[in-house]
Amino acid sequence: MSLPNDPHSPQFWNAIRQAQGIGGGVDVDTFGAVLDGYLEYINTAGTITAGTIDQYERALRTARLAWGDLPARGLRPVHVQAVMDNLAATPGKANNFLSAMRALSTWARVRDHIDHSLTEGVKPYAKSSGHKPWTPAQIEAAMTQLTGVIRRGVVLYLYTGMRGSDAVRLGWTDVEEGGFALTTQKKKRDVWCPIVPELAAEMATWTKRPGPFLLQEGGRASGERYTRKLFSTHFAEARDKIPELAGVTLHGLRCTAVIRLRRAGLSTGQIGDIVGMSLPMIERYCRFADRKTSGQAALLTLTRTASEQNCKTPQNRKTKT
Repeated sequence: MSLPNDPHSPQFWNAIRQAQGIGGGVDVDTFGAVLDGYLEYINTAGTITAGTIDQYERALRTARLAWGDLPARGLRPVHVQAVMDNLAATPGKANNFLSAMRALSTWARVRDHIDHSLTEGVKPYAKSSGHKPWTPAQIEAAMTQLTGVIRRGVVLYLYTGMRGSDAVRLGWTDVEEGGFALTTQKKKRDVWCPIVPELAAEMATWTKRPGPFLLQEGGRASGERYTRKLFSTHFAEARDKIPELAGVTLHGLRCTAVIRLRRAGLSTGQIGDIVGMSLPMIERYCRFADRKTSGQAALLTLTRTASEQNCKTPQNRKTKT
């Protein structure tokens, strides 16, 4: 039996099942067959990062359990909304599910596997306030109480503002004319991040060797590269032993770095070129800092104005005649 030409089609996966003798195959119009085609597509297209693929695969397991054997063309947004309602207690998980379903729906619709959008009108849950920037006291606690590779990682996050997926890849070979030159992992964007004096002073104590700055310490994995997720896990273990760092996140250091660059007078575009962040996200991160700065400036102006109004010099005092 020859296989269909398109490995992304439900027909291809149905033929695979039949060749493997798995239950005589699955109807080609089932959601499960369409899902198989989509997962094969994102794993071979080369346009989606490994992190996003992993997130989609995990999120879509819920969809397979719910509708795997049902006709794909029978699914409606109301069914997606029902799953969202069931996941309401974990908004992040629900929103990841919706993102994955939107991507799958778009792919399936233009290939005529479904007749309509599966997510039209379905809204994500409101996001929380997000990752908060670190306070000066928290940064001081980290610098004085963290040690080894965890401290080094915090230094890189703080002074570069890079995503974790990029920070764990940084090494001496990325240094170019006083900065880090690299292509970001997530957005595939070329950035050049200046090495500020504080970071340069730290780097002066680091051994120059091939590979990334951040390598695992101790145990059988000693000397192995870090993934973003594993470094985040090890950081959390160290953070939880320091009361001053309760609640902080590594991504909050990205926010901290963006605010520091804004306060140094850099434009939104310049910050984006350094940290590889979208302009709307930069504005979002800087919004509170800008409001605080504007408020402080306004208070200074109002205080000075009031003082000037209350100040009477000898020249403008009225004299009695």
